[in-house]
Amino acid sequence: MTKLRVGVAGLGVVGGGLLSILMHKSERFDRAGIEVEIAGISARNRHRDRGVTLDGIEWYDDPVELARSDIDIFIELVGGADGTARAAVEAAISAGKHVITANKALIAEHGLHLARLAEQKGVSLFYEAAVAAGIPAIHSLRGGAAASSINRIVGILNGTCNYMLTQMAETGATYEAALQEAQRLGYAEADPTFDVGGFDAAHKLCILAIIGFDAAVDFKTISISGIQKITAEDIAAAKQLNYRIRLLGIATRAESGLELSVHPALVDEEDPIARAAGPDNVLVFEGDPIGRIQISGPGAGAGPTASAVAADIVTIARGGGGPVFNAPAGRLRDLKVIDPERQTGRFYLRITLKDVPGAIAAITDTLAKNDISIDSLLQPSVEAALKKHQPADSATLVLTTHATSAAKMYSVAREISEKSFVSGVPSVIRIEDFQ
Repeated sequence: MTKLRVGVAGLGVVGGGLLSILMHKSERFDRAGIEVEIAGISARNRHRDRGVTLDGIEWYDDPVELARSDIDIFIELVGGADGTARAAVEAAISAGKHVITANKALIAEHGLHLARLAEQKGVSLFYEAAVAAGIPAIHSLRGGAAASSINRIVGILNGTCNYMLTQMAETGATYEAALQEAQRLGYAEADPTFDVGGFDAAHKLCILAIIGFDAAVDFKTISISGIQKITAEDIAAAKQLNYRIRLLGIATRAESGLELSVHPALVDEEDPIARAAGPDNVLVFEGDPIGRIQISGPGAGAGPTASAVAADIVTIARGGGGPVFNAPAGRLRDLKVIDPERQTGRFYLRITLKDVPGAIAAITDTLAKNDISIDSLLQPSVEAALKKHQPADSATLVLTTHATSAAKMYSVAREISEKSFVSGVPSVIRIEDFQ
């Protein structure tokens, strides 16, 4: 039997789930010939009920002290890119301990620094639970796809947003109502900004891009847009156009560099990505010679996340190691990140018009003068599904464009918003075609 002493910092939902797995002596550990001893734990609140007994386990008020103690593996479940989490992980690596973390923010923002440190010390840093915990996202890129040249990574990487957008489409709920339901079910935090603002998905996309492209990706270079401006009217209009709206993380290797963005997008309703419903995550890799690979499953929760952490323990016990990312940190490439304003694609544009003769013609003329070609046009004032969302004395114009630059599209939207017969701010959403 291989015996490992582990220290666990952070005993929230995931930490409690992990302790349950370790205390009940998983059959998978037994079959693998692994014995795991919980040598120490640390959390902010010593007396909170975590559903498991902590009797006999040494308690550390300071996670950094735990990280330096007599353990083989330090497991960080504290969260946050800086502060206690970063200090404890750095201390563990410096002390020659293997590290497992579920902390996506830490790996996205400081992963390159930590990778260099881990490689210098000859220890492992694993983070399978940091990205789409219920599906083997990291393992797939570092393992099965490691010999392929990855050209594009596309994912629904945040279960909160996917649940909300699904609810809005299936029940006609407003954004606010969908958010309240997500909070009631525990899918969204009391302050949901990190999820609905796209930052959670961006952290995950950053990690995937580093691995997939062997690139030293800086998290701050990712263009991030959330779902806060998506309305019930947008959801209904997308349905009329045979699309569904999803929050996507997309990383693409282009001739001039990398395109990195998180944004809501219209996706053809027949595409498997669009069909992902509720809190599930979906991840697609495209490359040569691997082709297109798609995996899906639960992206969060105590069970999937704790299971992913436990799987990393098994990997370490079996002698798994190698670079933290696909390539050693010192050999990751500095690839230029393309300005998101220069990216091109098709767009959806929704405009609320006052009942003024010639208004639609004026809109189409504005688009034509700016060399934006219309692909389809829908005046859903006649559509019952959309009419209920608009004022009685107005009409809604929805159109899709052929490919144009993001800079040009947003500039035209601002120009249109200044016209006297336009009410509110036009809605502009990208259209992503994956077939």
